[in-house]
Amino acid sequence: MKAVILEGVNQPLTIKEVSIPEVKENQALIKLKASAFNHRDWWIQKGLYAGLKFPVILGSDGAGVVVEVSNPKHNHWINKEVIINPSLEWGDNERVQSARYRILGMPEDGTFAEYVVVPIQNIVEKPKYLSFEEAAALPLAGLTAYRALFTRGMATAYDNVLITGVGGGVALFAFQMAVAIGAKVWVTSGKQEKIQKAISMGAQNGVNYKETDWAKNLKKLSYGGFDLIIDSAAGESFKELVEIAKPGGRIVFYGGTNGNIPELLPAKIFWKQLDIKGSTMGSDKEFHQLIDFFTKHKIKPVISEIYSLNNAEKAIRTMDEPNQFGKIVMKNEIS
Repeated sequence: MKAVILEGVNQPLTIKEVSIPEVKENQALIKLKASAFNHRDWWIQKGLYAGLKFPVILGSDGAGVVVEVSNPKHNHWINKEVIINPSLEWGDNERVQSARYRILGMPEDGTFAEYVVVPIQNIVEKPKYLSFEEAAALPLAGLTAYRALFTRGMATAYDNVLITGVGGGVALFAFQMAVAIGAKVWVTSGKQEKIQKAISMGAQNGVNYKETDWAKNLKKLSYGGFDLIIDSAAGESFKELVEIAKPGGRIVFYGGTNGNIPELLPAKIFWKQLDIKGSTMGSDKEFHQLIDFFTKHKIKPVISEIYSLNNAEKAIRTMDEPNQFGKIVMKNEIS
């Protein structure tokens, strides 16, 4: 089969011919129709990720057709169109992942190939209203957003919600889901055109976080602040989120692209009764809930660009600058 191979840190993604993976106990072989990039793939290529091993086939997101299973009791999956849950061995504790937990695409070979092997429990029927490209865009970022918004953030229709950095995969999914339940949603971005796109999709308003008084302006626009804030940046601006959170509010963060959180005044947190929570990825149960939620509300993932497998390096280079609004997807074919 053809696969996109990463040979080492800062090496380009290249197409090679490799063996179709062997199907082992309780696994399924998926002929992939589409896959999608996450910033995780970019960080791995840059050497900014734990547990690196090379060579590797990257890719956590994928959708395709089941062509082989290891056990006859799973034969009902053959020829089914499926979406892959990249969250491997979360474990029995819904509150936190197990010590065996890992994400498809490192250390196991991932979805940037014509075929991939995954555990049977990690496949779910593809919603019929989604194309393979749309379905492939959903898994990792969608699952991360679902857990941050609902499990950790306890979002409701009555909340004022702030989504920072709208345009990236997780933030955009969190935004779409918050709008879908009827919450009032505001956004931030470093690009005005992304804010305008979010407003056209249902945001109340938004501000450019590069502006000096962005937090004060946002508090005014939202008539007093936010019940729930979903953030991926952390860094110096995190203290501003504490300021604009309403008393009793929740701040959930799933990343730290802007670095460490600076010193925070304890009184600001305990006197306002704030909950500050970390979150990442999600369980098998949450993945099924995510798919059910998208199906119920007929939400379609936003796709920024679509590439073919042999243009994988070109595709990942588009992530060097924060210009995308939506997911970067690959058709798992050679053009």
